[in-house]
Amino acid sequence: MKFDHTLTDTEMREIRTDREEIWQGRIFTVTHDTVRLPSGRISTRDVAWKRGAVCIVPVTDDGKIVCVEQYRYPYDKVILEIPAGKLEESEDDHPLEAAKRELAEETGYTAAEWIDFGVYYGSPAMLKEEIFIYLARGLTAGDTNFDEGEYLRIREIPIETITEQILNGEIPDGKTQAAVLRAKLWLEREASK
Repeated sequence: MKFDHTLTDTEMREIRTDREEIWQGRIFTVTHDTVRLPSGRISTRDVAWKRGAVCIVPVTDDGKIVCVEQYRYPYDKVILEIPAGKLEESEDDHPLEAAKRELAEETGYTAAEWIDFGVYYGSPAMLKEEIFIYLARGLTAGDTNFDEGEYLRIREIPIETITEQILNGEIPDGKTQAAVLRAKLWLEREASK
């Protein structure tokens, strides 16, 4: 089969012919899949399968993004991120409800307005996880309710400052980069209407 830019999605699709579950943990499962490529050749794909998640860009009335800092074990350092968390089983079809829960748990804030920014794929070559992105406005402060074992610092950062931090490579978290930059562009577009 000739490979070029005229291939349709169907012609590019890989078909799984076998699956071996390598590992199953509390949060994700890893499989070793055998696939048939569009050319007919056989190849393998190692994939981590994880329940979906949500992330929220909470914007205060004075244009600050409410962020959290938390220690991330794989990197052995504290990382600045927007509030986020995994979907509970009952929330699979209700990511907005999960976003509302996570925002309140991690920051204490509730929001009057929620804008759906779609889905983010963090590492689509090897991880099957959908992260639903929301912009939250009209914030009202309340009490946090951290998960067991969750230790967070809450920071409010002007949107211009966090944008510069992203552009300067100071914020390595991909979902935070994508969501904050999208929020900034969306807010600028809305302000110009």
